[in-house]
Order: sequence, then structure tokens, then C-alpha cells
Amino acid sequence: MKLRNPTGSIRRRLVAQLALIAALLSVAFFFTVRVVAEQAATDTQDNILAASATSIADAVYSESGVVRLELPYSAISMLSTISEDRVFYRVLVDGQTVTGYDDLPLPVARQPGRAVFETYPYRGDDLRSVLVSRALSVGNQARQVEVIVGQTRLGLAAISSKITATAVAIGVVFFIVATALSFLAAQNAMQPLDRLAASVARRGPNDLRPVTAATPAELVPLVGGLNSFMARLRSALTRSEDLIAEAAHRVRTPLATVRTQAEVIHRQMERPQNKKALREMIRAVDESSRSAGQLLDHAMVTFRSDQLETEDINAADLLRDVVDRLGPTAELKDISVHLTLPSGRCVVRGDMILLQNAVRNVLDNAIKYSPADTDIVVQLTNDGACRMAFMDQGRGFGEADLASLTQRFSRGANVDDVVGSGLGLTIADDVARAHGGALEITSNTEGAGACVTLVLPLA
Repeated sequence: MKLRNPTGSIRRRLVAQLALIAALLSVAFFFTVRVVAEQAATDTQDNILAASATSIADAVYSESGVVRLELPYSAISMLSTISEDRVFYRVLVDGQTVTGYDDLPLPVARQPGRAVFETYPYRGDDLRSVLVSRALSVGNQARQVEVIVGQTRLGLAAISSKITATAVAIGVVFFIVATALSFLAAQNAMQPLDRLAASVARRGPNDLRPVTAATPAELVPLVGGLNSFMARLRSALTRSEDLIAEAAHRVRTPLATVRTQAEVIHRQMERPQNKKALREMIRAVDESSRSAGQLLDHAMVTFRSDQLETEDINAADLLRDVVDRLGPTAELKDISVHLTLPSGRCVVRGDMILLQNAVRNVLDNAIKYSPADTDIVVQLTNDGACRMAFMDQGRGFGEADLASLTQRFSRGANVDDVVGSGLGLTIADDVARAHGGALEITSNTEGAGACVTLVLPLA
């Protein structure tokens, strides 16, 4: 039975949640790698700038009271070899430019003895610069030497782009791998629940034993609730079966007693009007007994079909017994029941009680809906399957949908004047299906009679 309103899959929900976590971690990983890598690249550039500026500052010296500078080639080359960025420098002594680019800006905040880094636009590009200062003794005077070295950030931007692309690729790979692992983890986590569901699904309809399989701690409350429910269900089914059996006995026995007494009195009556009245009373008792019996039979078939008590049954003996039992009922309407049996044995394997109910209800329907002074033919054939056909000369089923006649309380449109419960064919169809067979219904198109065939597999 499929649930009409499922709330979704736990497996899909778990995978989705784990994938979302993986996505968040991938995004966090991307930004972390990018920030750390860019900071590392910036620090590397700053260190090289500081080393270059310090090298230039160390190259400033005093000779005969004159400040001189021999610009070291290595100070500039260490920057130019890193990338294709342009390099600018400026050397000042006491605020006066000695060499370099005069328009190279000085930092706003200076810290003597410490390197000061700044980034600002210069000649159309962003420039990263460093200011290094030192004291120089010229003659007997202390002079302040300041060296500014700057480098454009195009190379750093290229490095940043590479870092971003690499971080994105790593993040995507991480997300894909994490999602795949999340799916595997969800599959593994759901295996105990799948095994539990499969174990319960493999059980037969009447297997209400407690579930004793080892389960994870999270499933213990579910298994406990399921076992408790099955225990209650088993108890309820037992009480229902007992009630049906008791009701069948208490309803049928009094009606059978009344019918027997009425038949005795009917035989003793001599006046035609009294005999007619008794016949009508007997017919009413039969109708009441039939309706009550069919309701009880249907309930019994519903419970018993799930657990058949099978045995080898001779179909001919079964039909003889049922025809003998319903013979008196047919005689009240002056209906003759003719039983036609094959020469060989026709044996089926099934539940005797259910098959008796099915055959009795089909024949009872044929008697009930047949007019007086007609014939009913009960024919048993063996053509690879056991076929028990009941052919009457009644009204047939009219224009009714034959497939719907096996539904509960469904009756033909042409029998509204006849008392009935609409369960006879339902019982027969349920029994046939429980035994792996089928119920075939045909109606004479001219309205003269019908044929109901109970088809069962041979033993």
C-alpha cells in the first residue's frame, strides 16, 4: 500500500543537508585561500620592496662632506625579475631629492627607523611603495636620508587571478567529492532502516511476530512501537475471529430452528391459504438467514483469506454437498438443480471452509434470482483448471457492468425487487483470488439467464 502524502525522503534530505554543508565549506575555503594567498603575495612584495629600499639606503655615503650614491643594480633587478611591473624610486636627503622621480609621493605618516608601506595611484597604475629612512653623518652633521621604492601591482593582480582560479577549482572539486561522500554516508546511514523495512515487507499478512533484528539505538523506539502495534493488532484479530464465529452460530442457529418448525407445520397444514402463508414465512426466514450469513461469510473470508488452511479437495464432493444443502431451498420455488460431473477426478488444493462458502453463495444467488419452475445446471469440468459453472434461467444481469458486480454491495439494476445484500459474488471472487483463481461472469444478451464460473488451479 502506497502512502498518499509522503513527507519526502530522509535519504534525499540527508544528502541535501550534507551537500549544503559541503557548499558552505567550499565557499569558506575559497575565501580563506584567496585572502591568505593574496596576503602572502602582498607580504612577499613588501619584503622585496623593503629589501630593495634598504639596499639603496645603505648605498648612500658621505665623501668630503658631499652625499653620494652608487645605486646598486641588485636593488632594482630583484624587483624587475619578479614580474613585468614598473619600478620607481626616489632618494631624499633632509627632504631634498638627490636622485629618482621627483613626483613620487612621500607617505603621509612617517615612522623614523621603520619601513612605511602605502598603496596609491601613480601615473595611471596602483603603486605599492615603501619608505625607508636612516641617519647619515656628513662631516660633523647628522643628515636624514629617506629612500622611497615603489612598484606597480599588475603582477600581484595576475597572481591574485591565478590564486582565485585555483581556489575556485579546488572549491568545486572539494564540493563534488564532499557531495559524493555525503551520498555514500547517507546510503550507509540508511541501510539499517532499509533492512528493517525489507524485513517487515517480506513477512506474510499474518506474520505478526515481534521484530527482533538488531537495530541502531535511534530505531529502538520505532521498533518498540511497531512491536506494540502488532501485538495489539494480533489481539484484535483474534477477538474479531472469535466474534464472527460466535455471531455466525448465534444468528444462524435460531433462524434454522424457526425454519425447521415452519416446515414441520407446513407439512401438517391442509388449507391452501395457510400453506401459502407458511411458505412465505419460510422464504422470509431464508432471506434473513441468507443476508445475515453472507455478511458473516464476507467477514470470515476477509480474515481467513490471509492464512489459508489448505488441503486436497475433491471438487465433485464439494459440489454434491452444497447442492444437497441448498436442495430444500430450491424446492420451495420448484427449481430443479442438475449436477453434471466429469468422469475423472478434479482435485484442487484450498481451504474447505472458504470454498464451501464461495460455492454456496454462487448457487444461492442462482436460486434466489431464478423464477419458479426453472432449472439450474451446475457443471464441473477439467480443462487444465477446475471450472465450476452455475447456469440459471433467471433475469441475467441486464445492462450492468459485469466487472463491477464483484464489488461489495453491488447488484444488477434489474433485481431491485429482490431482497439481497450484494455480497454473494464478492465472497466468491475474494475466495477465488485467495486460491490463485478467478471468477468469470457472463450474461445472456437476451436476458434469459446467466452463468457464473468459479475457476481454480488444479492440485
